[in-house]
Amino acid sequence: MRFLLLSDMHGDTAVIEKLADEFAKADAVLFGGDFAKFGHAETGLPALETLVKKHETVYAVIGNCDEPDFLSEIEGADISVQNGMVFHDGLVFAGSGGGTKFSGDTPFERTEEEIVADYDILKQSASQCADENGRWNNLVLIMHNPPKDTACDMIPGGIHVGSAALRAVIEDMQPLLVLTGHIHESAGIDTVGRTTVVNPGALFEGKYAVAEAAQSADGTWSIVKAELCKL
Repeated sequence: MRFLLLSDMHGDTAVIEKLADEFAKADAVLFGGDFAKFGHAETGLPALETLVKKHETVYAVIGNCDEPDFLSEIEGADISVQNGMVFHDGLVFAGSGGGTKFSGDTPFERTEEEIVADYDILKQSASQCADENGRWNNLVLIMHNPPKDTACDMIPGGIHVGSAALRAVIEDMQPLLVLTGHIHESAGIDTVGRTTVVNPGALFEGKYAVAEAAQSADGTWSIVKAELCKL
């Protein structure tokens, strides 16, 4: 299964139009939040409408630059995995939205506890879907805020600003793939245990990523390719 990994569009619908070939090759599109431009919440809806027209299978959360009630818009478009679970082609998709509290200048800043609570539904389903250690072979997570201490959460100076609580979620559940975003200057690919973590970079800057997952004969899923790309 081939994923087109996007995040941080920030209202730039024109860049979506330049990815026609990537949309055509993708089996699913994952979007890590920030539909809206900073300080311009009204740009979120046109961005959402442009995105959903490009592929029939899109999964998304909202970012810190999106208003909290924008969640109802992506739910209405039937693409939300925030505080929920979606089963598709043998995989489970779930997500958390918003960014951790920092400047207070963006509308959807949350405590780490609030962000991590979006995964309570997974804990409730672990006995049916995870192994005896609580690990998920077929889980894909979308988290706008990156996990701490990876190649995906660094600001200039090499300072890691990601969430320790989200990293703990990954360490505990060991999902197949994590899409993150938020930190524009930290496009990167890393691993946490068996989990591949990808920050594709900011879409409005022409950055995106692709990943491919494959299932072996015994039913085990793995990421066989992950690549950062730029227009």
